[in-house]
Amino acid sequence: MKIEGHTHTELCPHGSGEPVEKMIRKAISLGFDQYCITEHAPLPQGFSRKYGGSKEGLTTASLAWDDLEAYFALTEKLKQKYASQIQISIGFEVDYLPDFEAETRAFLNEYGKRTQQNILSVHFMAGKDEKLWCLDYTTKDFAEGFKNLLAQPYQLYQAYLELVSQSIMADLGKYQPQRIGHMSLIKKYQDYFKLPEEFNAANIELIKKILDLIKQQGRELDFNTAGLYKEFCNDFYPGKQIAELALQKKVPLIFGSDAHSIIEVGHGYHLKNIFN
Repeated sequence: MKIEGHTHTELCPHGSGEPVEKMIRKAISLGFDQYCITEHAPLPQGFSRKYGGSKEGLTTASLAWDDLEAYFALTEKLKQKYASQIQISIGFEVDYLPDFEAETRAFLNEYGKRTQQNILSVHFMAGKDEKLWCLDYTTKDFAEGFKNLLAQPYQLYQAYLELVSQSIMADLGKYQPQRIGHMSLIKKYQDYFKLPEEFNAANIELIKKILDLIKQQGRELDFNTAGLYKEFCNDFYPGKQIAELALQKKVPLIFGSDAHSIIEVGHGYHLKNIFN
């Protein structure tokens, strides 16, 4: 099946505001058989106390709690409307946040039964003042939050990968997400900060352990092309090193454009062919 495995909707506060219905039509026109809507799940109540960074990085990060029912109403209606043309799955991109596992598990226990496919991602990591800083909001926030690690980029990578590993081992309950999102998001600003293009040996050893865990748990990896179109990334997630190791270990790679707009649907789909 031709799967578009990672997309968002007009309810995303950092998206384009363009209607998901038009995004679905675009996917149909491109010949996709399956379309996964994975809107950012609301952040746990109380997360703001642990957050570091600009206010907008927090307020625009995810679906609002008050929009949950509107999200289901919108996507369930479209799932029915286009059922004869494309298989639509509804779910969330769920943030892994250390110390908020119980809240995340409670959210999934309540809403997971209404979903079909979910993604588990790391967008926030401990940085300055032991706060959780956003990895992909702005270069300014990144520099402020992780300035102590920027001079030691492999340690920056290792800290991120350790958090990814922690996310996979976390007990998120019966409805835990089956796909691990953009596993190299830490490189979103690699060109801006002149970070190393490749992971080092210690990073790779941890990556191998992560992929083994994913394989043992029967989970999947997000083959996410959004980074190709980011000004300071210019590479897909999870990048060549991780993708090749995943293929060696037979970890499924599921294409996803991470589309937040109509034009982004299917972006870079044929890149997957270089690994065939």
